[in-house]
Amino acid sequence: MTARAAACARQADLFGAPLLPGLAYRDALIDAREEHALIAQIETANLTPFQFQQWEGKRLTRSFGWTYDFQTGRFAPGEPIPGWLDPLRDRAAAFAGIGPETLEQALVIEYWAGAGIGWHKDRPVFEHVIGVSLGAPATMRFRRRREGGFDRATADLAPRSIYHMQGEIRDDWEHSIAAMDAPRWSVTFRSLR
Repeated sequence: MTARAAACARQADLFGAPLLPGLAYRDALIDAREEHALIAQIETANLTPFQFQQWEGKRLTRSFGWTYDFQTGRFAPGEPIPGWLDPLRDRAAAFAGIGPETLEQALVIEYWAGAGIGWHKDRPVFEHVIGVSLGAPATMRFRRRREGGFDRATADLAPRSIYHMQGEIRDDWEHSIAAMDAPRWSVTFRSLR
């Protein structure tokens, strides 16, 4: 681990300090009116309960562009990304410095009160992971295994904010979302490697 990465990993509030390599963040990507419109669209997008083997998560999800079935491990083309996500995808791509056409997958999620996401890495087939957080604030946690334990960091995700993971943070670190007391929605765009 580099000295810079070690210093970043010791920070209690990640976004108040230098970011971990490969992680970028910005508050206020959209305004409150746009947030309400996106939440309304998500709520009419026919989301379904998240299933992982015998377990059902406290969230509803729907993938566009590409889908991953956690029951079978199958990764396959899905329904096209809907037009109502295009303006957000354009902004997400601009934030990441990539073309919007490279963001071939979109995942929309509605989190119920008490929901979070456990430790994981996004599937290796994805390269850029760009998330937009809506509704309640959330805490994103990061960890990387090292001899004798883990390097850890946390990041507060404000409503209407955006983050981008690529490179080291994407490939070497796991992330999770701590359980929240209030409903939250997110839109995550991903590019393929």
